[in-house]
Amino acid sequence: MTTNKYLVISDIHGALDGAQLLLDAIEVHHPDMILCLGDILYHGPRNDLPASYAPKKVIPIMNSLKDQIIAVRGNCEAEVDQMVLEFAVMGDYNILPWNSRRIFMSHGHIYGPDHLPSLKPGDVFLSGHTHIPTAYEKDGVYLLNPGSASLPKNGHPCSYGLLDETGFTVYSQDHTSYMHIDL
Repeated sequence: MTTNKYLVISDIHGALDGAQLLLDAIEVHHPDMILCLGDILYHGPRNDLPASYAPKKVIPIMNSLKDQIIAVRGNCEAEVDQMVLEFAVMGDYNILPWNSRRIFMSHGHIYGPDHLPSLKPGDVFLSGHTHIPTAYEKDGVYLLNPGSASLPKNGHPCSYGLLDETGFTVYSQDHTSYMHIDL
């Protein structure tokens, strides 16, 4: 049985505080891999500029983790981002085997909770995009969102997720459990 521990992060949007949250979470949880759900460097035209917006400082942090990151493209990623990041960021989705299940990763703007790919009961669908953490089951599929590391919405804190054999837990920026679902 695979017991990988995945740290799940999304929507850093070029914020140095968001990248620092990732580094701190790694120190706290010691994950096997990092699943990055996109929107790494640019804040996008619909979002406010993050207070600690510094994409040139976020780039080396993310590149230092390149051997641990599996990423997908967010709606704010562009070809220029792939030119400066040393890990693949342009795939619209990624599928990982996990025990007898599949993890389907997508930012959420192409595939999302209201437009799911073909999944079977027990599979996990990871997405970001909304900046709102969620953890629920629908028709046997687990719909999980770690929220945003830099620009949370609807009163939620900056957050990230941890996916392991105990389930999926969303943690706030002080690394306390904010939400959990058993898988």
